[in-house]
Amino acid sequence: MNTPGKPAFQHEPDATAGYWHNSAANTLPPPDMIGNYQRFKPLPPPGVEQRKAWIVGSGIAGLAAAFYLIRDGHMPGKNITLIDALDIEGGSLDGSGNPEDGYLVRGGREMNWHYENLWDMFQDVPALELPEGFSVLDEYRLANDSDSNWSKSRLMHQQGKVVADFARFGLTRKQQWEIVSLLLKRKDELDDLTIQDHFSEGFLQTHFWFLFRTMFAFENWQSLLEMKLYLHRFLDSVDGFGDLSALVFPKYNQYDTFVTPLIRHLRAQGVQLQLGTQVPDLEFSTHGDIRTVTALHTRGKDGEGRIDVGPQDLVIALTGSMTEDTAYGDMDTVPPLVRHEGGPPPESGWTLWRNLARHSPVFGKPEKFCGDIDRSMWESATLTCQPSPLVDKLRELSVNEPTSGKTATGGIITFIDSNWVLSVTINRQPHFPGQPKDTVVMWVYGLLMDQPGNLVKKTMPECTGREILAELCHHLGIGDQLDAIVAQTKVRLALMPYITAQFMPRAKGDRPHVVPPGCTNLALVGQFVETANDVVFTMDSSIRTARVAVYTLLDLPKQVPDLSPTQYDIRSLFRGARALNNGEPFPGERMLHKLLDNTYYAHILPPLPASEGTATRRERLEAELGKLREKSGWALQGLAQWIDRFGDQLRGKDRD
Repeated sequence: MNTPGKPAFQHEPDATAGYWHNSAANTLPPPDMIGNYQRFKPLPPPGVEQRKAWIVGSGIAGLAAAFYLIRDGHMPGKNITLIDALDIEGGSLDGSGNPEDGYLVRGGREMNWHYENLWDMFQDVPALELPEGFSVLDEYRLANDSDSNWSKSRLMHQQGKVVADFARFGLTRKQQWEIVSLLLKRKDELDDLTIQDHFSEGFLQTHFWFLFRTMFAFENWQSLLEMKLYLHRFLDSVDGFGDLSALVFPKYNQYDTFVTPLIRHLRAQGVQLQLGTQVPDLEFSTHGDIRTVTALHTRGKDGEGRIDVGPQDLVIALTGSMTEDTAYGDMDTVPPLVRHEGGPPPESGWTLWRNLARHSPVFGKPEKFCGDIDRSMWESATLTCQPSPLVDKLRELSVNEPTSGKTATGGIITFIDSNWVLSVTINRQPHFPGQPKDTVVMWVYGLLMDQPGNLVKKTMPECTGREILAELCHHLGIGDQLDAIVAQTKVRLALMPYITAQFMPRAKGDRPHVVPPGCTNLALVGQFVETANDVVFTMDSSIRTARVAVYTLLDLPKQVPDLSPTQYDIRSLFRGARALNNGEPFPGERMLHKLLDNTYYAHILPPLPASEGTATRRERLEAELGKLREKSGWALQGLAQWIDRFGDQLRGKDRD
């Protein structure tokens, strides 16, 4: 922790906190600088060899905490213990099954190039399949560099038809402004507001919203603040939302791609795992507002227990669980969702956070997130498919043969007229190591849980796998071949009550900080903690919380960089503006072309439509200027004349 009398080191700097400039006082780089200069290893903290770390939760945040304690904190691996209530590590990053019983993945993972924490960690984790000396990042790059991702069928409707021009967002000027105005708002203006509080009903029916909400799993009643953070976080990817060309995908499912090599690496370092053990509460020594964890309460197959924690030892714990209380079903079984009065039961993954919140308000308000499962729930289905008309139909919609090992659908295909907002995808196959060549694993999910299906007049949670398969085939236009498809398909269901709990409307103080004020040896990680500017529901954000936890608790002279500064890159802003304007030149773009064409900076602007000749471009520029003059008077006419003269001077046309 911070030394008395010494200026506080910002382990989690905030690039939005103020203006940064080069000066003798700035020995650290800009808060959002990403690069090799940030890759240094600090010296070992005094006494780290004798300290122990107890990590509650073996999902990606817990695994990352162990990794950074070793790599950057120089803590011996044998001093680190991961504790998990499950009997297998990985948390929500699951992947299991076989071709006989059917495979199961509750969710999937999509990345972009700026998952800096993810890549920082996995460039130092030995590869799953490549020879010694290669990393997981190397494997990931090799897969994606040789096989680009894109979709030719991102949106569908009318029982099997691809939506024409689905990559065009379909936003009016007013709806475009609704997005821009949200980007301009301060974060502290958005406490407890929902998406539908800000956006018009028309906006919520656009292609843009179907593309955005299904890519990230947002509901209309969820957090407007979180949507804003997503817009900033992925601003550099907006022009790839339509065809999903902004994404990169793993070779295998999330468990085999990430958890298997990472846990193998940690075990080789001596890290201990204690599975089948819940930690429902912590004991503290309290002096005023200062809290030090002194013990962990445990509950396992051998009953209740207690683990003593020394004052120099560390506790890093997960708050909340997206996949807690998952209900499972299959071809002929409906997932048995159990509702608990008053929130999750005592044996759930939410218990620790709820008990911490009873100790002090610095630990947040878990009830804001786990108190209304009807608004945080959706369901997924994993289909294990032998050759059938279903596979044939998805082959038509894929960019490569599904069994080729290359990009298939390129991400989810969403049916915009589905009452469930149903989506289906085929990722690279095989999706599991050892999966038979003739077997295809599909993943299906629905966002709306309170509407009857278009064919099956039940809500999705009321349906068996057979009925969900029938609804999918109906939207694909192959419902008349259902019997042949059923004979070749196995369906496994996962109904997740809290899967988007982290998106629930929130206000300042509802989520605890990674290291809550006054805590000397406790950090909280995962999807339900406060970070400066990051989003939730990504692997990268979970890993970020682990890095902040380790660097802060060990008081390492190392920063976790803020988000990649691509949101400030003028090229990203111009590309995003063009995409939001349905691929057409945005207002003022032609004036910028007049100013910058044939100069060094010409490349920062999207090319004007190739169909436009010089005369047409001039006419449209004059029309734009005319509209601006009508609205803003002669001052803009003078500006336009100056742009004409200045542009000519830059290109050397005016020598006077």
